[in-house]
Amino acid sequence: MPRRRPPQSPLPPRAGVDAVRVRLADSSESVVDHLEARFPGSEVHLEELLRTGGIVFGDGSPVHAEDPCAGRSVWYHRPLPQEPELPKDLPVLHEDEWLLAVDKPHGLPTTPRGAFVTQTALTVLRRTRGEHSLAPAHRLDRDTAGVLLFTRDPGVRGAMQRQFQDRRTAKTYEAVVGLPPGWTSLHGLPGSRSSRIVKDRGVLQAREVEGPANAVTGIEPLLPDPWTDDDGAWAALRLTPTTGQTHQLRVHLNALGMPIRWDPLYPVVVERDAGDTSRPLQLLARTLSVVHPVTGEHLEFTSRRRLITLISPGPSPL
Repeated sequence: MPRRRPPQSPLPPRAGVDAVRVRLADSSESVVDHLEARFPGSEVHLEELLRTGGIVFGDGSPVHAEDPCAGRSVWYHRPLPQEPELPKDLPVLHEDEWLLAVDKPHGLPTTPRGAFVTQTALTVLRRTRGEHSLAPAHRLDRDTAGVLLFTRDPGVRGAMQRQFQDRRTAKTYEAVVGLPPGWTSLHGLPGSRSSRIVKDRGVLQAREVEGPANAVTGIEPLLPDPWTDDDGAWAALRLTPTTGQTHQLRVHLNALGMPIRWDPLYPVVVERDAGDTSRPLQLLARTLSVVHPVTGEHLEFTSRRRLITLISPGPSPL
């Protein structure tokens, strides 16, 4: 059965941020009383929105104080939070009428979530390009840099997202990893890792569990030899995932005793300032291959970024 499309917002994005949709109770309670009870502390903001017509029903008509919930939905913009400044350089790798591929920096989330709303790749691009219809075709973790693809035309959005869901795309990543004690070469490096990965809601880390594999990652040396510095022994790897589980590459490498350098989640969660990007996760989405949803052309996008520990103090840039 085809997935139902979510309802379209009657309000345009504000500062690149979509309006929120709230489903109301099926009761005669007023919309305002219902919202204030569900979101305590938001009374002043909600009252201002009500006064200015900023809370609307799905057809765009403004909500009035006496309107009952009646099982309907309303839309409005939440107040924008104070956020730390993050890197926002997003060089364009490809652009046509339907698609936009950019080179995301480390530390910038893909979409609004948690503490970051305006400081995300999506909101920055919508704001700077004036394109409210931009939407991500897939996502990169905040900590991961590299190729990130957006759709510009809503008509191709579903087709592109299905390519990722159906594993009809191809990706390569590069990573700098710590070596297990005693490793002086990469002769013992496994060619792949296959396991079952799950991630529980509200838990920062994903984990491997018993059961049929749902995550497969190809692994090969990117540089032939490891190197050492004051912090340990390191190797550069090329990773080819054929699945897309949450934190898959980070979980697989950590399970092999080779956590990615400066990973704030694996093997242990490291507390950090929300705006601190001084030690970026050494993981880069180097290439992404897709089929163009309109022309049928095979496209491959390649990041121009470099992992800093491959530049200094490690080997020469690749």
